[in-house]
Amino acid sequence: MIKTLKELNLEDDYLFAKVMSDKEICKEFLEKLLDIEIERIEMPENQKTIDLLLESKGIRLDIYVKDENDTIYNVEMQRGKHRNLPKRLRYYQGNIDLDLIGKGDDYRKLSKSYIIFICTFDLFNKGRHRYTFETVCKEDNSIKLEDDTNKIILNTRGIIKDLSEELIEFLDYVEHSDDNVAEKAKGTLVKKIHKKVIEVKSDISMEVEFMTLLERDREKIEEGKLEEKLEIARNLLDVLDDETIARKTGLSIEEVKKLREKI
Repeated sequence: MIKTLKELNLEDDYLFAKVMSDKEICKEFLEKLLDIEIERIEMPENQKTIDLLLESKGIRLDIYVKDENDTIYNVEMQRGKHRNLPKRLRYYQGNIDLDLIGKGDDYRKLSKSYIIFICTFDLFNKGRHRYTFETVCKEDNSIKLEDDTNKIILNTRGIIKDLSEELIEFLDYVEHSDDNVAEKAKGTLVKKIHKKVIEVKSDISMEVEFMTLLERDREKIEEGKLEEKLEIARNLLDVLDDETIARKTGLSIEEVKKLREKI
């Protein structure tokens, strides 16, 4: 079922990107999550795209910001059960690093980085709201590699009180971004976020943009389905007649004939 803009929760990519691209909200979230003070953050671009090689997969980042020390913060929303989430984290880290440094550059140009995945599922089924990963020595956990990479997985379904009440309120709000949850929140973070959510949902230009993106996504899906049908048809040209190919693929006879003419 396709949601309207007003039906979106913070877990939905569009609303998440719009809300978290507010510098003050993003800054407050990062400070409270990481227990640090940030003087300022810069947003190179909303939903930054990193395309390194023509043949590479490339990644589109929800929120990509850096602070006054050039520390990189990448915050992503992850819905549904992603079995390959650890490999996805590895891939994001590699792409971010390659985006930061060019061939022949000194490795000291690699900035400290945090990749933060906000998940609407418990990847490890341990009940934690937060799972933090750093590179440590297997033989002696007191030894850290000091490679300045940090990966954090937040879980909206946690049951252990391993975060501040305010951050747990935030994780509750992710899947239920409504007035009721916002009113019950005691901290400022959810209240600020909800104010921004209302602002986004009330903006006519945002609604037009959202509907345009939805239509674009539909077109891409349809293009993908058509290309798949065409590929199947190409593979059948040598063994079946046009009418049978059209019936099996759902293409028109005219489309099949055009494919045959190109052989």
